[in-house]
Amino acid sequence: MGNFHLVIASWPLRTGDRSRSARAWHLVLYLARGNRRVFTAVADEGMSESKANDGKNGATGKPLLYVVDDEPMLLELASVILEPLGYAVKTFRDPDSAIKSFNAANPAPALVITDYSMHAMNGMDLLRACRKVRPKQKILLISGTVGEEIFRNSPLKPDRFLTKPYHAKQLVEMVQSLLEK
Repeated sequence: MGNFHLVIASWPLRTGDRSRSARAWHLVLYLARGNRRVFTAVADEGMSESKANDGKNGATGKPLLYVVDDEPMLLELASVILEPLGYAVKTFRDPDSAIKSFNAANPAPALVITDYSMHAMNGMDLLRACRKVRPKQKILLISGTVGEEIFRNSPLKPDRFLTKPYHAKQLVEMVQSLLEK
């Protein structure tokens, strides 16, 4: 397994409003393993606001999101993208740990975001375990190895599917749309 390479670039956005240009930045995160791009995140001033959602964490009042992926760098990137928008993010490298926490959670997470391809189990197995306990649990399945055909004939389906690599804006918009329902 090769090493990850993370490139971070940022620069001020050029806008007609000079008073805002000093506060508005464009940020690009690029994560690669060898020659394969794993993740690209692009953030700008349009991603600075979050809408109110249900399923809030009682301790913080923020919507609680579980993010499950066996790649620690991708967990960190999800936190970097979602926490500044007002979400409480709890990450898990191991799906079994996520299931144990999910079963004991009170309140339940507003959304579970899971990778499909993990060592111990796949994202559809995690989806089944979560929905067994909470049938209406909102779940976002993410994958760079399979497409939507993986759940097409399944009786249980994720609420949304996102392919890797993805832009931060895609993740944010998908999370916001799922939590607005």
